[in-house]
Amino acid sequence: MNRPAVLVTGGATRIGAETVRGFAGAGWHAVIHYNSSARPAEELAATLPSAETVQCDLSDSEAAANMIDNLAGRLSDWRCLINSASVFLYDDATELDLATNRATMQVNAISPAVMAQRYLSRARSNGLRTVINVTDMKLENPNPDFFSYTMSKHALAATIAMLAQGAAGADDRVYGIAPGAILASHDQEQEETEVSHRLNLLQRKTDTGEIVDAALFLANGTLRSGSTLFIDSGQHLLSQDRDVIYLARMGAPR
Repeated sequence: MNRPAVLVTGGATRIGAETVRGFAGAGWHAVIHYNSSARPAEELAATLPSAETVQCDLSDSEAAANMIDNLAGRLSDWRCLINSASVFLYDDATELDLATNRATMQVNAISPAVMAQRYLSRARSNGLRTVINVTDMKLENPNPDFFSYTMSKHALAATIAMLAQGAAGADDRVYGIAPGAILASHDQEQEETEVSHRLNLLQRKTDTGEIVDAALFLANGTLRSGSTLFIDSGQHLLSQDRDVIYLARMGAPR
């Protein structure tokens, strides 16, 4: 295979799928990870010039590690791992839900950390190797909603600098992408996004293509390892006391 390979976790749907399309269009071999979205994953792969699918439940760290080991054993030029899969369940600062917290921390932080470590220790590449962890603008603009989710993204963000310092080699890079509100999420109706997704400094909707462009840029390794790009139209520079889903419903000011 003459193409560099990228693994996108959660690559069958939503932003993950757009990321897969972007890399495939740029000449990469796309490995599309999914848990339960087998049909969308296979349908997406069938539209791309070079792609394959891989199933793994990221609530099982051992399975996640084995997936990386298996891919590392057969991909001869694996240049990028994008940890995009995420669990987005509701709890809040008044009462942490233990089941939600365990599930969210496992999928959003623990398994990505394990996968990044395995990738950096075992993957073969003809160029530099890059890990991109997708976090959230809530790192800088937190609110009490989605408490466990936000905890997990802070935990994932903490791994970026540590992996860059302690696990990455001279030709490796570890990065973060911190998106703002982009697609309809949780119990949100599509039309609600027209209001909620403009609650940022630029008062504009951030497009999924901006996330893809950021990922492709980072995959070239041109930023200092350990860096994070915020792709959110300035939302992280605000101080919002609720998630934008609820700010829009409450008619709160920007």
